[in-house]
Amino acid sequence: MAEVIITQENFQKEVLEAQGPVLVDFWATWCGPCQAMLPVVEELANEQTEIKVCKLNTDENKELTKKYHVMSIPTFIVFKNGEEAARTLGVQPKEALIELAAQ
Repeated sequence: MAEVIITQENFQKEVLEAQGPVLVDFWATWCGPCQAMLPVVEELANEQTEIKVCKLNTDENKELTKKYHVMSIPTFIVFKNGEEAARTLGVQPKEALIELAAQ
């Protein structure tokens, strides 16, 4: 399954009301490390069936970025049952993101 693009309008349904773990990639187009993570996130989204992978553009979704205290990007936040369950920053190997979502 391809990654889901998250906006203010669909965040509640796609992330907070989702069944199972949701990995949200907070990113921006101008961010070099975010661009480096792009193929990793796409690969993860296409390979994992038990983890929902979402991308949230911080420039286009400032309210959500502020609400979740995202100060550096890329930031990866795992949500479970509508709550933040885990978080990490920066360039990560795919395996580390899988482990993060499994916590």
